[in-house]
Amino acid sequence: MKALLLEGKGKWEQMQVGNSKKPVPGEGEVLVQVHATALNPVDYKTATGGNPSWSYPHILGLDVAGVVEEVGANVTDIQVSDRVVYHGDLTKKGGFAEYAVTTAHTVSVIPEGVSFEAAAALPCAGYTAYQALFSKLHIEEGQFILIHAGAGGVGGFAIQLAKQAGLTVITTVSKKNHEYVKSLGADYAIDYKEEDFVKETLAITNGLGVHAVLDTVGRENANKSLEALAFNGQIAFIAGPPDVNSAISFAHPLSFHQVALGSAHQSANRHEQAALKKMGDNMLELVKEGKLDPLVEKTISLDEVPQALAQLASRTVTGKIIAVL
Repeated sequence: MKALLLEGKGKWEQMQVGNSKKPVPGEGEVLVQVHATALNPVDYKTATGGNPSWSYPHILGLDVAGVVEEVGANVTDIQVSDRVVYHGDLTKKGGFAEYAVTTAHTVSVIPEGVSFEAAAALPCAGYTAYQALFSKLHIEEGQFILIHAGAGGVGGFAIQLAKQAGLTVITTVSKKNHEYVKSLGADYAIDYKEEDFVKETLAITNGLGVHAVLDTVGRENANKSLEALAFNGQIAFIAGPPDVNSAISFAHPLSFHQVALGSAHQSANRHEQAALKKMGDNMLELVKEGKLDPLVEKTISLDEVPQALAQLASRTVTGKIIAVL
C-alpha cells in the first residue's frame, strides 16, 4: 500500500510517499481504508524524539477517517463498510497511508451528512478540548474561562464548546486572529504579544479572576495563568504543568488537571479507551447538527504533509489541515 514513510528519528521533514505492507486486523481490531487524516503538532513532536515502540520506516498520523474494510475476531459493534473516525495509538503505525488498523471499541461511526474531512479534524484537538472542559474542569453555565491559543485546533474547539455550555470565553491570540476567534464564540480576545493577559483577564472579571483556564502553550504560560484564577479556580494543562507545589495555598485554593488524551491507548483501562468513542459520537452529532465548526482550513495531498507539518511547527496555522487520499 501507499504510505508516507518516516525513515528515522527526526527525519519528518524528509518523509516521502513509498510502499508499505498492508496491515492486518487482529482480535478486537478493524482495518480502515483511509480517506482523510488530520495533521497535529504531536506528529512532528513525536517524530522528532522518536518512540521506543517504533520500527522504521514508521507511519505517522493519529486522526483517521475512512471506511472499514475488514474486522478482526470478536468485533461485533462495527461492520464492514461503516464510515468511521478514530484517534489512534501513537505507539503504532498511523494513518498517513492507504490503510490503517485500530481497536474497534475506540472508533466512532460517522453520521450521514458529515464528510471524512470534517470527521478527521475532530479527534486529537477536539477530543482534547472536550475532555479538558467536561471530564476535567466540569465547566458550568455562567462561569468565566480563559482559553489560551484560541486560533489553534484545541483552542478553536474549546471556544465553541465552552460558549455553547454558557460560559463567558476569554482567549489569547495574536491581533490578526481576533475576528477569527470571535467568529467561533469568544467574548474577549487578548493580544498575548502586546498585552498582559493576567492584567486584562482580571479587568474583565472585575478583579475576581476566571473559574477555569485551559492552557495548551507550556509550563511558563501555565504558571502565569495561575495568577488569573479565581478563588477555587481550576487549570487544565496539556503542554506542561505549572509549579503546583508553589501554588498550593489555603488562602487561594486551586485545582490542577493534566490532560493526556492519547495515553488512554497505553493504559489497561478499557473504560477510558471507550471514552474516546463517546467523545467522538458527541462531537460528530454536533457537527451534523451544524452546532460545531470542524475548523477545516485546508486539504492537502499525502506528499504535501511534511511541508504542512513545518507550517504547524511555526505556530502560524489556524484551524485544521487535512490530508486526503
